Amino acid sequence: MSIGVVLIPLALAAASALGAAVPELSADGVLVQHVRTRMRDAALLRAALADTEAQVTAAGEVIVAAWRDVRAEFSRDGQGIWAAQFTGKVDAERATAIVTAVDVAYGRQVQQSVLARVRAQAPVAGMTVTSERVEADDSVTLVLTLDRPAG
Repeated sequence: MSIGVVLIPLALAAASALGAAVPELSADGVLVQHVRTRMRDAALLRAALADTEAQVTAAGEVIVAAWRDVRAEFSRDGQGIWAAQFTGKVDAERATAIVTAVDVAYGRQVQQSVLARVRAQAPVAGMTVTSERVEADDSVTLVLTLDRPAG
């Protein structure tokens, strides 16, 4: 079975209804499921796919992820919106569950990337990270102190 999933950026999805769109059949008979996502960065997407225990390869602009019994090819359209073509033992529900898991992993990758930038830029801005706390919901609180007087 083959299922196509269109990954709609959250900024565009805000104007649409909550949840996944009703599945539709494309002209070539592929079941297409629209799923909202925040995924933009290809490197972070590859890392998120690896976090979901996928075997990840890239072929040009296409990112291929393989899990047990399921394979997905991620590619972007002309507007930069990711779409995933799923094959193997997969239905619309499982494809949506996989994309949701990848989106959660992607969020963690974005968080780690932002934290690394803040840690790296703090000294440049005359600041020091004095404490870091990970909350129960996996949010991170950083406390920065100013090393030199402002102005």
